Amino acid sequence: MRHLLRPATLFLLLTYVCVSAVPFVPALLGKPVVRPWQVLGIELLAWMAAWAVFKRPARFHWLLIPAFLALPTEIYLLTYYGQGISTHHLGIIAETSPMEAMEFLGSKVWLMLAVLAGSIAWWFMTLRAARATRQLDWNDSSRIVALVALAVGGAVWGYGHEFGVSAQETQAATRPLPPLAHLVKAKTEAPKPASASVGAGHTGLDLPPLAHWARLPVDFEAFARSWPFGLVARGADYYKERQHLAELGKRSSNFRFGARQAAPDAAPETVVLVLGESSRFDRWSLNGYTRETNPQLAKEANLVTLPDVITAVSATRLSIPVIISRKPSMQSLKDGFAEKSFITAYKEAGFKTYWLSNQISFGEYDTPVSVFAKEADVIQFLNLGGFTNNSNLDEILLDPLRIALADASPKKLIVLHSLGSHWNYSQRYPKAFDKWQPSLKGMDKPVYTDVKLKTHLNNSYDSSILYTDWFLAQVIGKLKGAGSRSAMVYVADHGQLLYDGSCKLGFHGHNTKNDFHVPAFVWYSDAYRERYPDKVGQLARHRGARLATENMFHTLLDLGDIRYAGEHLERSFVNPAFKEHKRYVDSYGWSNYDNANFKGDCREVIDRGTPLRREK
Repeated sequence: MRHLLRPATLFLLLTYVCVSAVPFVPALLGKPVVRPWQVLGIELLAWMAAWAVFKRPARFHWLLIPAFLALPTEIYLLTYYGQGISTHHLGIIAETSPMEAMEFLGSKVWLMLAVLAGSIAWWFMTLRAARATRQLDWNDSSRIVALVALAVGGAVWGYGHEFGVSAQETQAATRPLPPLAHLVKAKTEAPKPASASVGAGHTGLDLPPLAHWARLPVDFEAFARSWPFGLVARGADYYKERQHLAELGKRSSNFRFGARQAAPDAAPETVVLVLGESSRFDRWSLNGYTRETNPQLAKEANLVTLPDVITAVSATRLSIPVIISRKPSMQSLKDGFAEKSFITAYKEAGFKTYWLSNQISFGEYDTPVSVFAKEADVIQFLNLGGFTNNSNLDEILLDPLRIALADASPKKLIVLHSLGSHWNYSQRYPKAFDKWQPSLKGMDKPVYTDVKLKTHLNNSYDSSILYTDWFLAQVIGKLKGAGSRSAMVYVADHGQLLYDGSCKLGFHGHNTKNDFHVPAFVWYSDAYRERYPDKVGQLARHRGARLATENMFHTLLDLGDIRYAGEHLERSFVNPAFKEHKRYVDSYGWSNYDNANFKGDCREVIDRGTPLRREK
């Protein structure tokens, strides 16, 4: 033991202990650590594997460079957002220029740079210590035993990865999915029989799946949470999502609208789309709600509410593509689309385009939206937290909006993807907007399925709408301040259930009216009305029409006076050619929303006829 107390050896060991302790930083902040014992066990195995393969620290210390470079960011995210670097964060890092990073961090940038410099210096000091000591070399026969065990474990893992693991009685087959995941999967994947295996083949061989008892007790998620070797898993997941994004993008890579403005001029012009999140129509006082949740928007003279807009599906990843592209609602359950979005049409017509988002860029439920966002000239994903974690408030979009409006380009299209009223509702607004009590504000990890919290949940939800009202009023204020002719469309992706009456359901994905009926409005400047009086007149004429999110793509292009081959002006509610069309929603098949009954307090959508079958 005496050689372990030598300065270089002790410094090196303490460094590795400190680096491995990164996943446990939340505990110092009074926050829970996810799967602590499993993470600790995986870290011990990972260190043992590195030592066994490379024999001495000086040979594998180079592999720790990414971990030391990422250390300040990991601790920053754990401290302020309750989670470490994810696939989404890697996407932000890869796509953010140093100048954008400095603008985003503000005064914190110098502290971050100082911490990064310290982390790099720390790595060099430990490299020197690793080279100086030979006391930690693994020279005895136990190393051979460890290498054999690693080889066997690797072979078992490889077999299971290639040929699958028997799903009978496995935790993988019964593990509960995160909120809404089971709903989305139920509609997009065919159920597997009990004897099915989990895995995918690449060799072409047809061998039986790995027996359940031989399955290694190493969970990918827990490994990804470990440090420093878990960064490998996060990097692999990021690469997989990039590949998936590229594959989705290939389907429409050669697509062109051939779009142009019908009567272009040199005057500055801006069109804004604000995508709302989890916002429910009847909780807006603009739509008749008794609580004053829209005091700011109610003051806007040029704001036209759209009281009868429905979305065909109640999941963001499925509904957004229908809003921003010509993807038919009854194809919304399919991944990808052969056409690009209205962003590309605006680009072709000479507009500079922006996608400014407070949502996530990569992941099972986000990549299908990102594939359209990537069409924009300027892309910024600003949510460093998540959905159920602490995250940035929607006001983080206001400064990038200001910068976009100040850009010298005369024609602009700006998409703002807000976090709106996504659960946890109380984390979507600051304390100053916590108007209705009791609320979920300050409550540690409330569960949305807990009916006892019904009052708290509803109050916080209403406060999130109140904050959305303020945010949207700020957006309109910045458009007014820019002085150019401008129009803005707001539409939510889907609604929300809030344990209405005797209904025992909350959240969304339950085939109910409150899932599908969403708030929407159009605002326009005085200069826009002067330029396009006919469009404003048609907007007023059709404001009460039966609309669907399918109408948004066509209307958004019409608002910019953009023409293209194959256009369907009968779908634009600012055009005299507008006609109402049948509206289908994903409720036990494709149900005709306008020929449906709304069952019970949950307002479940039941087609009076026979729903159309979903395409496979």
